[in-house]
Amino acid sequence: MTSRAGLLDTAGVVGGVVAPTLAVGVLNRRPRVMALADRLHLDRMALRVLQRLRARHGAGPVLLPVPGRRIAVLLEPDDVARVLDATPSPFSPAAWEKRRALEHFQPHAVLTTPMPQREPRRHYNEVVLEAGHAEHSLAERLRDVVAHEVGQLLGESDRLDWPRFERAWWRIVRRLVLGDQARDDTEVTDALAALRSRGNWAFLLPQARERRRRFQQRLDEHLERAEPGSLAAVIARSPADDGVDPYGQVPHWLFAFDAAGMVSLRTLALLSVHPEHAATARKEIANGEAGLPFLRACVLDAVRLWPTTPVLLRESTTVTSWRGTTLPSNTLFFTFTPFFHRDRALVPFADRFAPDAWLDGRAGALPALVPFSDGPGRCPGENLVLLVTSTLLAELLRAGDYRLLAPTTLRSRTHAHDRLPATLDNFGLRFARTAQEASPSSP
Repeated sequence: MTSRAGLLDTAGVVGGVVAPTLAVGVLNRRPRVMALADRLHLDRMALRVLQRLRARHGAGPVLLPVPGRRIAVLLEPDDVARVLDATPSPFSPAAWEKRRALEHFQPHAVLTTPMPQREPRRHYNEVVLEAGHAEHSLAERLRDVVAHEVGQLLGESDRLDWPRFERAWWRIVRRLVLGDQARDDTEVTDALAALRSRGNWAFLLPQARERRRRFQQRLDEHLERAEPGSLAAVIARSPADDGVDPYGQVPHWLFAFDAAGMVSLRTLALLSVHPEHAATARKEIANGEAGLPFLRACVLDAVRLWPTTPVLLRESTTVTSWRGTTLPSNTLFFTFTPFFHRDRALVPFADRFAPDAWLDGRAGALPALVPFSDGPGRCPGENLVLLVTSTLLAELLRAGDYRLLAPTTLRSRTHAHDRLPATLDNFGLRFARTAQEASPSSP
């Protein structure tokens, strides 16, 4: 049955789980805080807090006595599956806290929209992002863009770090979403980053409405061109119901692509210290395997190891029953995804890089492994993100071998192959590249 945490346990969850997550930046990562979290192993500490909570209170959900808000912490995989499978009713993703944060830059996006308006917006996202297709109709165009930008990136230097990678990544994203004319428009994505930084403070800062208006106006100018080969063109030819606000969905796509860039460089780091998996990926690339399933699995496991959305929030819209206890509507259900992704009691490969688990059914058999969420609220851009990231990694691997220069903790911990760090600061990743010699078998 559900139980109520005492003040000490509540303080432990707030101080050891919630506060570090907010400090790092939920909507826009703070590099200095991320580096500190990496050094202090804050995510590992958060896992221990929730493990102790489960040991003391059992399956839960465990209620936190927070003034003015009823919060239920989920501790069992089946409970996570139940909440996600029953999205958006009775478990709405448009929780009050999420709305206050995201409305700083995307007030009309599907994540902030309650029913019934949510349904047409969700459907529109699925149509434009082609959620049900492994390959988006822009796949060939996307491959050309990625190949060009990776060539530009690697032609500058044999060293690769986050600042250089990030510049190339955003060029890819702007060209894919907005068109080639937006390639060098750093102002539009910088403006979004500034609004996301305000969103980190949610209701503690007022909305910068004029700044958001100027950002949306600049974004709209790119979208109105509907440049062929871009998502803007797909929007232009996709009819929308009243109230959908097609252009208002785009800030979230750009926001999501930021997380995908973080995942891409983390995946390259994993491959650089797991030569056996890098060899498998190179073989897949050389064979021209459709869809690059192994590289996609590598990306999925990087998200599992270091979730870019560490907290999933759902707000109940009706009374719900949990193990004999009734919880009223407007209860906030809190899922800390690293707890389920990294708990050795739940996941045999918890702290290992295990891309094969996404291909042989092991990951699919674990309902709380949710790198892109799950259920009706599953990320509609998942396949597009996996297409972009796997294509990018393939281009990087074609261009050479990568030696991880930093962080040294990832190199040393990986030798044991069963204790990867719980936090990985993507801003601190640095590589040295050795170009591969062309061979008859090279694509």
